[in-house]
Amino acid sequence: MRRKSRGGDAQTLDRDERRATASLAAIFALRMLGLFMILPVFSLHAESLEGVTPMLIGVAIGAYGLTQAVLQIPFGMLSDRFGRKPVITLGLLLFVIGSAVAASSESIHGIILGRALQGSGAIAAAVMALIADLTREERRTQAMATIGMSIGISFAVSLVLGPMLANWIGLSGIFWMTALLASIGIAVLHLLVPTPKTSKFHRESEAVPAQLGAALRNPELLRLDFGIMILHMILTALFVVMPLALRDRAGLASDYHWMLYLGVMLLAFVAMVPFIIIAERKRRMKGIFLGAIAAISVSQFALSWLTSELVAVALLLFLFFTAFNLLEASLPSLVSKISPAASRGSSMGIYSTSQFLGAFLGGVVGGWSYGSYGVETTLMMGGVMALLWLLLASGMEQPRYLSSYLLRVEQLEADQAALLGDRLREVRGVAEASVDGEEGVAYLKVDSVEFDEAELREFSLAEA
Repeated sequence: MRRKSRGGDAQTLDRDERRATASLAAIFALRMLGLFMILPVFSLHAESLEGVTPMLIGVAIGAYGLTQAVLQIPFGMLSDRFGRKPVITLGLLLFVIGSAVAASSESIHGIILGRALQGSGAIAAAVMALIADLTREERRTQAMATIGMSIGISFAVSLVLGPMLANWIGLSGIFWMTALLASIGIAVLHLLVPTPKTSKFHRESEAVPAQLGAALRNPELLRLDFGIMILHMILTALFVVMPLALRDRAGLASDYHWMLYLGVMLLAFVAMVPFIIIAERKRRMKGIFLGAIAAISVSQFALSWLTSELVAVALLLFLFFTAFNLLEASLPSLVSKISPAASRGSSMGIYSTSQFLGAFLGGVVGGWSYGSYGVETTLMMGGVMALLWLLLASGMEQPRYLSSYLLRVEQLEADQAALLGDRLREVRGVAEASVDGEEGVAYLKVDSVEFDEAELREFSLAEA
């Protein structure tokens, strides 16, 4: 007789899974909120720091990206060896220390050090591994999507909250606030996040060193890695100069910047929804994707010409963030569609590394460009980078509209696992199937239109 997992319905997250997902999403959101809150205010409030230059302002904004890019995969591997909660706790403590260093610094160099320490607490892979430990295979994608949504929401909130807090408590106060948020994250981790009975390696959420080479040789995945790097280069460079342009060119006092960001982000979130529906349900992903990249380029070039016109700046920021949000949602989906079923974790590890590296490079290049050539050239540079991305992305293959799906099966010998993979590929809507007999997990790629989840139940240990 098949056994039912934890007495829960395999179609939905059970109570423990909802608790784990909500609490880990909160930890992720608290950390990302702390990282992002200085984006819309740092250029404005860094002018009085000792040793400040435009170049170093950009380095300070993007410094977290370098350490996060270097350490996020190793942190995930450390969590396999020493446990999820100890590694996540260490990462959050590093974030607290980095925030305190930045809050206590009166020089730009001290803040750069603090930001680098913030990024060194690279807990993303460890958090994803923990959520994998705490959820059933069939519901894991749903839990991870919830955490992804929390990151997007925290980014939008940070653009509004950062300027509001800066006016009340200053730059130092924001860094102390980020230290407090990370400390709350530690409390949430130990008080609310369940402790898994067992921890094991999860290919769908963690990088496999032996698979990294293949992911780096896949031209379609490399296009996406390059794309997320360019997107975050443009975003970070934009925030090196845009707060200054709003104040000095468009005449919007810094006290009111939060109002502009609030309106822009709310409208941008609403505006992107129809495009996501068209891309996924109408299967127009490539066209929508290329159109969003083009919109990024247009917004950057137009901003470089119209920085003194407040209404035009607001409309162009709306265009930029609509396209940005759409691309932020589409890129991980494309990585999941393209990567082989059993190596999604490795593909996403490289993708995330590229994202954080882009944030660092955007700060460095944006600061250098602003110091050497001014606001307009920095924005035009973003437009050129988006055009290069558009040229590269135009050669992408039409994506297969497949989703990742995990199925818990019996532990099997290698020949039995291969036979089960053949049987699973015969199920309607299953395009790929790779069975790891030792783990007792089948990694599938399925067409959501044709796929009927009920047809897989006879293979699953999650069903009674």
